[in-house]
Amino acid sequence: MIKQSSNTIKLTRKGIHSTLVGIIVSILLAVTKGVAGIIGNSYALIADAIESVSDVFTSLIVIAGLKIASKPPDHDHPYGHGKAEPLAVIVVALALLAAAIIIIVQSIHEIITPHHSPEPFTLLVLILVVIVKESLFRFVIKVGESVESTVIKTDAWHHRSDAITSSFAFIGISIALIGGKGYEMADDWAALCASGIIIFNASKLGLVGLKEIMDTAPPKEIL
Repeated sequence: MIKQSSNTIKLTRKGIHSTLVGIIVSILLAVTKGVAGIIGNSYALIADAIESVSDVFTSLIVIAGLKIASKPPDHDHPYGHGKAEPLAVIVVALALLAAAIIIIVQSIHEIITPHHSPEPFTLLVLILVVIVKESLFRFVIKVGESVESTVIKTDAWHHRSDAITSSFAFIGISIALIGGKGYEMADDWAALCASGIIIFNASKLGLVGLKEIMDTAPPKEIL
């Protein structure tokens, strides 16, 4: 029994460590993208920074979920605290949806508001962001699979969502720069399209957490 408890603690610490790495990286990227977006006149980059900020808050939720889920059974919770993990998954999914809605509202505002094209240097920032976030996704998803944690896997997909929004921003800014006058809104449309990807991922991940909470039976094929 002691061995099992020690193993649980070890796995929890491993999950928390990977999440803390994600938090530090997300903070650095949020500041970088936010400053570059303001100076470089790119709302797609600013929207990307907002997504990174949401990464920080959701990662904190992941840590809280992991700590609570790892607690042993007690008088009030005879079956343990395992449901805290899928609850954290749902909260993370809702945070993703909230970030997507903010991006949609601001993107529409930027589309109907005339502005200048983004600066070329913003493309270099986005290339760096995509590389870092995709690497972080691979690192965190590997940890999530090794400890068999749904909430850590969800956190990993949050990082990939950030990489996707950055990719869309890169495409939008490239179109705006190549197209010239009349294409200034391309990066705003890119941010709008990226929000659709975020909503899709959030819905998919939230459904996974909901099924775990509801103790949904596996498909007939598996049975």
